[in-house]
Amino acid sequence: MNTTFTYIHSAPQTTDENKKYPALFLIHGMGSNENDLVGLVSSLKEECHIFSIRGPISQPPGYAFFTIEGFGKPHPTVFDQVIKDLQTFIQEAIEEYSVDREQVYLLGFSQGAILSQTLALVMGKQIKGIVALSGYIPAFVKKEYVRQPVDQLNAFISHGELDNILPFEWGVASKDYFTEQGANVTFKSYPIAHGVAAENTRDLLAFLNENIGE
Repeated sequence: MNTTFTYIHSAPQTTDENKKYPALFLIHGMGSNENDLVGLVSSLKEECHIFSIRGPISQPPGYAFFTIEGFGKPHPTVFDQVIKDLQTFIQEAIEEYSVDREQVYLLGFSQGAILSQTLALVMGKQIKGIVALSGYIPAFVKKEYVRQPVDQLNAFISHGELDNILPFEWGVASKDYFTEQGANVTFKSYPIAHGVAAENTRDLLAFLNENIGE
């Protein structure tokens, strides 16, 4: 692939060259890297392509996908560019690998959840489902972006009730927004701070197992 992103790709070991497979794109949070979320979905590696993408911006001890200008406010120009670049990455992955374009899923934590939700809104029916862990939808995305229908989207949105980085209410707002837009939303909350609880992992895997291949 002709991309500036560093990424990890895994494919089912036993494949039929005449068959296309679901794809899951992983987008990490600020200060992390492309290895962070892979373990959450390792049980799915024989069912689908898994692409785990590294953010392009150095953010010790890891990387980030965009910078922020204030609380809950990504820099719009940086954010706009990475949204465009991620769309291109997804499209090129579909073209280059044996990906079923009807079975494209996004999974992100924090910054990755923000991006996953935004990509679902701008790509519409190109995205079958998202898993958004502890994120939000930027205000300028709702106001300024050209958004596509998400009435066929399956969305798993979760948030820590004690989140001290991105308030729990922002996760509830995401759930409400996608529900209002007609998406099929599963919302879960957990008595934790900014992270992914073991129960959260079980729930998101149940969601993916129920939806992938349907």
